[in-house]
Amino acid sequence: MGYRDLKFPDKSIFLVTGGAGFIGSNICEALLSMGYPVRCLDNFSTGKRENIEPFEKYPDFTLIEGDIRDLDLCIKATDGVAYVSHQAAWGSVPRSIEMPLIYEEINIRGAINMMEASKINGVKKFVYASSSSVYGDHPVLPKKEGVEGNILSPYALTKMVDEQYARLYSKLYGLKTIGLRYFNVFGRRQDPHGFYAAVIPKFVKLLLHDEAPVINGDGKQSRDFTYIENVIEANLKGMLSSDNVTGEVLNIAYGSQVELLDLYEKLALLLDKDIKPVFGPDRAGDIKHSNADITKARELLGYSPDWSWDKGLEQAVEWYRETLQ
Repeated sequence: MGYRDLKFPDKSIFLVTGGAGFIGSNICEALLSMGYPVRCLDNFSTGKRENIEPFEKYPDFTLIEGDIRDLDLCIKATDGVAYVSHQAAWGSVPRSIEMPLIYEEINIRGAINMMEASKINGVKKFVYASSSSVYGDHPVLPKKEGVEGNILSPYALTKMVDEQYARLYSKLYGLKTIGLRYFNVFGRRQDPHGFYAAVIPKFVKLLLHDEAPVINGDGKQSRDFTYIENVIEANLKGMLSSDNVTGEVLNIAYGSQVELLDLYEKLALLLDKDIKPVFGPDRAGDIKHSNADITKARELLGYSPDWSWDKGLEQAVEWYRETLQ
């Protein structure tokens, strides 16, 4: 079963932090379309106002403009909230290597503020975004929860620290937390602009403008590309999960392994472009291969991703065609 048939208790209020971002805005949209009241907390440091403009037609949508580093604001935002989807963070491994201090402030202190506020206000479930980057340099595939290697970037470290704090908040304070380790999420509203844009929107934007993208390394590195619909499903099922999932972290992916060169060829085919990529140096902090074992999420959440990477890619390309041209 997907997420659209899920039922939450009547009058449940949802808070989505980073709700104007790529993943957060899609979660907001899903909940609003299902008829639930949604609060979006965002300071627009990376989120986009245009992502949430369509939600203004919903009377039960509330924008709270502010920063998760402000504990008082976090407490106000969670007042009366039943479920928190904590997506607010700064992403990008390369940027975290350049700016480790701000990553600590936003991704760690901000997350703890949200957990503390949720504890104070009796939030039923706190579902938060973690990352496949926590697996670090461990070579074994597929990646399985509990088998992690050495951390390779400040971004990965912040996500690992968040997981440890979430476990403590569950154990010490009774806050029901669930961490979702995302594997290379993509889809509508993922920002194609800027130096730190993710690989799929960056490639699409360049190809649409007949420019050759740069592939870092030899292109043989692989990723478990995960379409946004699968991630929405995981978040909503996480909110409805049983108490025995409290404190757990789960891989959220499709469970496939795609090399960057294969991804590029598929994009070029979908966009009807015959442009050869340029190869650049490896990126510092990058994991060479990433492929998820999603058994735990299947068993504990009933997670059942319907969207393969290539099916999702077709939808994403159509969205970018309409948006970027």
